[in-house]
Amino acid sequence: MMSIISRKPLPYDSPATYQIVVQGQIDQTWSDCLEGMHRQVTAEADAPVTTLEGKLRDQAALAGVLNTLYEMHLAVISVKRMETSEIAEFDPRKTDKG
Repeated sequence: MMSIISRKPLPYDSPATYQIVVQGQIDQTWSDCLEGMHRQVTAEADAPVTTLEGKLRDQAALAGVLNTLYEMHLAVISVKRMETSEIAEFDPRKTDKG
């Protein structure tokens, strides 16, 4: 079970960096529909996994990205609002813009 950490309220209408992990491979031609998020594809035993990361203008933009992934019939594994210290962990050398 995941524990909930007490935090100050987060605004839903402000920019934030998100990491979204989906099962499957996303072609870079989908960049515009995914708000220009960076993508990193890794090979897994059963299927490729794509990690998207990028700054979105608000949670409405996040909902738009998630809706696009739904329309692409991709299973969402996780969605995470990134903390400042976590953003540098995403390796841009293994990333395509898209």
